[in-house]
Amino acid sequence: MSGSTGVGNVPRQQQTSGGRRGGGRGRKGGRRSREVFRASESQHPQKKDASDDQQDLKSPPPACTDFDVAYFEAYAHIGIHEEMIKDHVRTEAYRDAVMQHQSFIQGKVVVDVGCGTGILSIFCAQAGAKRVYAVDASAIAVQAKEVVKANNLAETVIVLHGRVEDVEIDEQVDVIISEWMGYTLLYESMLGSVITARDRWLKHGGLILPCTATLYLAPITHPDRYNDSIDFWRNVYGIDMSAMLPVAKQCAFEEPCVETITGENVLTWPHVVKHVDCYTIQLNELESISTRYKFQSMMRAPLHGFAFWFDVEFSGPANSSIITPSQSPLIGISDDDPVDDIPTKKRTNLNEPLVLSTAPEDPPTHWQQTLIYLYDPIEVEQDQIIEGSVTLSQSKENRRFMNIHLQYSSGGRSFVKESVFR
Repeated sequence: MSGSTGVGNVPRQQQTSGGRRGGGRGRKGGRRSREVFRASESQHPQKKDASDDQQDLKSPPPACTDFDVAYFEAYAHIGIHEEMIKDHVRTEAYRDAVMQHQSFIQGKVVVDVGCGTGILSIFCAQAGAKRVYAVDASAIAVQAKEVVKANNLAETVIVLHGRVEDVEIDEQVDVIISEWMGYTLLYESMLGSVITARDRWLKHGGLILPCTATLYLAPITHPDRYNDSIDFWRNVYGIDMSAMLPVAKQCAFEEPCVETITGENVLTWPHVVKHVDCYTIQLNELESISTRYKFQSMMRAPLHGFAFWFDVEFSGPANSSIITPSQSPLIGISDDDPVDDIPTKKRTNLNEPLVLSTAPEDPPTHWQQTLIYLYDPIEVEQDQIIEGSVTLSQSKENRRFMNIHLQYSSGGRSFVKESVFR
């Protein structure tokens, strides 16, 4: 994420030997401050198109909570923005998307939701935007204003320090750009802020970058990680420390882990947990997402857990399902449904939409992958079925946190894993 806009990103915790546990995009150079911003924004948008007749029924914007304040303060730290900007896969994808859509941007009005240091706003100005409103609730907006001034763009880029729910823009906009994605796509995500900006200001037929996002889930095997964190205790300098195993498992695997894996760790094709159409998704869809999955292992290996990753697509309005309501076709599949066999999207030529992917087989990003480890691995055979369900829901304690309820069955055994992404 580029900055904070009202929904909330809390920086993620210090990196452990197996990766980063919990937290935002990085407590040490992490990137969750803007999500706190988003979390608060994601609740009560003001729709101005087809739902004008319901506008009077909308609730007022949520108050700025202590969690929001903490989030904004976290996003004022330069380390978060440094980590994001140095993620060349991420930053260059956005720059390429702006230039690919220059005809939509040139001479038009743009809103950058969660602008952070202002880099995406500047990309849009360089592409010929008539005016860019760079919105961020974090104090980083002060530095963004200076960055804009240093690049002689103060007449084009207007930095607004405040929440998307609260700032005023006295015109409709043609384009919304935002780097809103969090771990597991929606964790402490700014997507609610993008929805709010869309419903307040976007013209009919306007452009949203990125326009769609897809969250994936797949079972994984990761013996090296398990050996390093767990089996290590069985023999420590010749001393039997296996009494430490229950504590080690709890400490290592209680919370979601943000780590980098490779395609070799993945046991099957991924399952689509949620497809997001940024033109049509509504705030209430972010409160809870559930899906059933059914995998068939491609190899004999221990099942150590499950991995989440996502991709986002940058395409013009003509390529977006603006008319068709967003849907997640794999939610609620029955036991009779076939196993998942959905390959990840690839861009094979320049005429295809630009895709930013965090998949294990693609170049690594600061998002890495989010892993839910099992406390005890399950041995699976080739072609063995792994099935169950997963629910991602906003925490009642703090909507920037995510509750993960994972039910899985294989080989006649069933289990449940509960995690909280803080």
